[in-house]
Formats: sequence, structure tokens, C-alpha cells
Amino acid sequence: MPWKQDYTISNEKSLSDAELRWPDDHRCCFAITVDLSVAPGPDGIRPRDLQTADAFFALNDGLDQLRSVLRRHGFKATFAVPAVLAELHSELLPELIGEGHEIASGGFRHEDVSGLTRDAEAARIAATTEILTRVTGARPLGWYSLPRQGDPFAGGTISPHTMDLLIDAGYSWFGNGLADDIPHYWVTDFATRAILALPYYYHFDDQFFLMFPSKGTGLENADSLFRNWRAEFDAQYKRGRHFSMTLHPQGSGWCNRAEILDRFLAHARGFPNLWNPTGTECATYWQATYPAGTHLALEPSIWVDHPGSLS
Repeated sequence: MPWKQDYTISNEKSLSDAELRWPDDHRCCFAITVDLSVAPGPDGIRPRDLQTADAFFALNDGLDQLRSVLRRHGFKATFAVPAVLAELHSELLPELIGEGHEIASGGFRHEDVSGLTRDAEAARIAATTEILTRVTGARPLGWYSLPRQGDPFAGGTISPHTMDLLIDAGYSWFGNGLADDIPHYWVTDFATRAILALPYYYHFDDQFFLMFPSKGTGLENADSLFRNWRAEFDAQYKRGRHFSMTLHPQGSGWCNRAEILDRFLAHARGFPNLWNPTGTECATYWQATYPAGTHLALEPSIWVDHPGSLS
């Protein structure tokens, strides 16, 4: 798609199946994100949110269940961790790293930043980076702006400045891009600035099936989530592309739901040549194999703006 400032975020021309290669002749990329946030809505994590039964379960029994299932099947995950949780649970993050997982940023307190000034958002990114670096011993390279159950939409929230600020802050990838089913470049300035975005789609995010919304009918849709995971994985494996799923301990950590996750991961493990990288491992491979300099094919703008036009 031709470039237009503030309109086109990527070249929107995906690699064909025949062009796509994973390292060491792996057939398919299988990515797992675990969102440790307990933010109920756009305000992010507030002190009272940490005192709820859901939060206590999420960061204790629920997380233990998820870690157990991942260990059982030998899968690594990338954990999106808000800075405020990293400080409160500083003993947890090194344990996760020791199990082979990666710690990425989940924002300062997983809040909606769309109303902040550029300087205020930059300060929060800097504070988040400093906290996660201090707690884990290594600076995070990935950043997530995942949706919360109280959001009015399912794509997560960023501001017009977020991607530029992440590039300035030294981040190499963004964790929940919606423009493609494989990694793709999110462009902030024509032909000069772009950040790699990893695929995310809410149909494979457990929070949209497990007791969602949190207030209302409280219907259980775990079987539908399992069918979605399995159908999408089977299709992506057949094509040799990328499958990504997002888990929340307060969702998939309950015993009956952990059993469904266990069944799905056992199903996936039955497929040969499956590549299960962390976010940074995937991003590093993609940037080396499909660098923006040769694979970001933006075209000059053909758009003509007219007074009052919103296009």
C-alpha cells in the first residue's frame, strides 16, 4: 500500500509462503506470550487492583499452573511485565528467566498512554526500562501494549508517539502488531524509521474467552478457545507461517483451563520441526534474515489531501 504519514503503518505486503523461511529448516514459528498484568482497564494497575482475589490468584496459583504446563511440554514464553509488578515481585522474574523465558516490558503500569504528552510518555518508558533492567539484570528489548478486559476495543492502546519513543529508547521490537500474521515493520517515518512488530490477534488471547467480560454473564468459553488455538495452529503449520497465543494466569491458570492448555500444547508438540522462540529470538532472526533495508518496500505517496478530508 502506498505510504501516507499517520495512515500506513507498514508496507502491508506480506511475504508469500514460498518466501518464508525459519531457522534450521523449522516448519512453523510457535510463539507464546504470558501477560502478567492485572490491570482491569485503561487506568492500568492501581494499588487496589493488587489486593483483589483475581490478582492474588494470578500471581500465585494461576502462574504456578501455567509454568508447570509450559515446563511439561518444554515451551518457552515471553512474559509481558508491567514495571510496577516487577518491583513488587522482583524475586519472580529471575526465576522465569532461569526457566528459559524472556521478560519484556508490559508498560509502566499497563495504562492507556494515548492522552499523555510526548515528554510524559517518554519519561514512563524510561522509568519502565530502568526498573526492568534493575530487577532482571538486562534491559528489555521488547514492548507490549496488550488489551485489558475493560478496554472498549481489543487491540491495545498506544499514542501517536509510542513507536518513535520506543525506537529512541532502544527497543528492537513491539509485541502486539495487528497488520500481519508474520513479523512486519511498523513505519514511523517514510523510509527512515521503523520498528519490528510481532503478530498478535485477540482470537488467540485467552482473556476473550475465559469469563469475559468480567462483569456480566460470566459464561465459560474454554472449549471455543481450544478449537480456535488448534484450528489456527494447524493452518499456520500447514502453510509454514507463524502462530501466536496470549495467556493470562488469572484466565488459563485455573485447573480445568490448564488442562485445556495442556491438551493444546501436547497437540502442538506432536508436529515435527516446530520453532518456539522468545520474542527477542524471533525478532533477531527476522531482522537478520528479512531486514527493513531490503524487505520494507514502501512506495512514495500518491495521496492528495483536501480540506476537511479525513483519509
